[in-house]
Amino acid sequence: MTFIRPLFLFLLSVSILGISSGCAALPNVTEKIDAAPTTQEPSQIVSAKGLLSPKQSKAIMERLKQSVAPTDILERHTAVVESVTESPLTKGNKVTLLANGQAAYAAMFKAMQSARDHINLETYIIDDDDVGRKFSDLMLKKQAEGVQVNLIYDSVGSFNNPASFFQRLTNGGIQVVEFNPINPLKAHGNWLLTHPDHRKILIVDGKIAITGGINISSVYSSKLSGRHEGKGKPLPWRDTDVQIEGPAVAEFQKLFLDTWSKQNGPKLSGRNYYPRMKENGNALVRVIGSTPGSDNRITFIVYVAAITFAEHSIHLTNAYFIPDDQILKAFTDAARRGVDVKIILPGTTDSAMALYAARYNYSGLLESGVKIYERHNALLHAKTAVIDDVWSTVGSTNMDYWSLLSDDEVNAVVLSREFAAEMKKTFAKDIVESHQIKWEEWKERPLFSKMREWFAHLFVHWL
Repeated sequence: MTFIRPLFLFLLSVSILGISSGCAALPNVTEKIDAAPTTQEPSQIVSAKGLLSPKQSKAIMERLKQSVAPTDILERHTAVVESVTESPLTKGNKVTLLANGQAAYAAMFKAMQSARDHINLETYIIDDDDVGRKFSDLMLKKQAEGVQVNLIYDSVGSFNNPASFFQRLTNGGIQVVEFNPINPLKAHGNWLLTHPDHRKILIVDGKIAITGGINISSVYSSKLSGRHEGKGKPLPWRDTDVQIEGPAVAEFQKLFLDTWSKQNGPKLSGRNYYPRMKENGNALVRVIGSTPGSDNRITFIVYVAAITFAEHSIHLTNAYFIPDDQILKAFTDAARRGVDVKIILPGTTDSAMALYAARYNYSGLLESGVKIYERHNALLHAKTAVIDDVWSTVGSTNMDYWSLLSDDEVNAVVLSREFAAEMKKTFAKDIVESHQIKWEEWKERPLFSKMREWFAHLFVHWL
């Protein structure tokens, strides 16, 4: 969820289809943890030249373990994840943190300008505003130069755009797919407005991928000032992307092309979507994609397992924090066993109901020792975590029921001490701009606030 989904769209989809995300259930991660092998062969790591031998894979993981304080997250988490997904752990990746919209857009424009073969863009929102038009103009320019541009946009997320915005792209030769069209006459098979495409992926020439929480919209283009912008002036949006160069890019490409196929996109022109790769850095990366279904909510499983296996620290930032009981228990259990659990959440958001529903869970978390901070001076939209100074994730997945149950999502999981250090620096900067919620103060908040939070919590499956 980025902007509030239009209520009438939800009501329309529910009334016609009899479907709501509240009818589905998240997988039992404890069962998957128990079922995962306790002793396993070394992780299967893929390099630019192919699958490494068990001996080579073990040596890489051992070096990574020795770079940080003792932690079980590497072996145990890897065992669980590899039991539920075929997405490989890839070595030789360069991962660059893009900690705001301006940095992400600069990187995206630079990558697209360098394109020689193809540009694949998948996004929940592409707005018809200054930023959206700059992207459109550049994509049309590259298409005219002979670079094939393919675009997937979400029908609900980009609902406010006029048809002429996308027609201009089509007229310029860009191939465009509308994910799960609002118009049932254009639907590809089942008409499911409760299944949005919330992914944000840019792939250039099969060699560079940029992903995270940032949509194509002017709301991300404002500079973070670290001060209040004044009454009536909109807050800048604070979000995070990563740029990845290396073998992991092929996994993003697979997700994009799979979505294109499932949405019955037009036949793609013959391009080099999987070029021969070379290693660009030292980070291990796993690309995690989720689609609706009880058994393939992989991003949810990844989060619960990572929190469960944390030994020292959990530093999480999330835009819409309305977790299920499994995530809440994982957090409180971690804090009680001495893990330094810090969570940064929005102090201001585009959804008041989501904010109040998030606050409903503060009491139990605070009592267990979890430290909660609310970010001010910006509208926090990031979805990131760094655990035990070695395990990090950046992606599109919010901790709300829509994201965990109903959306197509994607996260990059990065195993790297150096990248984790960069993540912690960004987390520390956000802490400075945040207000810590203290339990002694929180439990004395007015009755009206408690009632408002209780009421919002009644609608958690629809926020």
